Amino acid sequence: MVAETQHPPIVPLAAASMAAIIIGGIYIAGHLPQAPPLAPAVALLLLSLILVAAAAVSLTRLQRFSWDSFFLVGRWALLAYAVVAGMLEYVFVVDGVRGSTLVLTSLMLAVYALDIPLILAYSVARYQEA
Repeated sequence: MVAETQHPPIVPLAAASMAAIIIGGIYIAGHLPQAPPLAPAVALLLLSLILVAAAAVSLTRLQRFSWDSFFLVGRWALLAYAVVAGMLEYVFVVDGVRGSTLVLTSLMLAVYALDIPLILAYSVARYQEA
């Protein structure tokens, strides 16, 4: 059994980042096919980026951590979610989303494709021997 140590709030930060991305995606999708006002979605994207960056910085400060497990799980999860994000991007392009709205949704999908692998990989690696 691995001794429980104090870990920074990586999962809550990444989950809050995911929530901001989901809210922004719903906001944009709710305005389609017209061009949505982008300021609220940009603000949510920036908030999400700040939260995922805070999670990543917190992750790099861990002293004893199973990085091998983290990268093993993270690589495969990133591959899976990159495929999912790519399919969603394809749907937006086929549906006629263009211009700054497409750029914003692409950036939101990129953060989405990073958030979940981060949560999965950290959740597995934190319970492995360092």
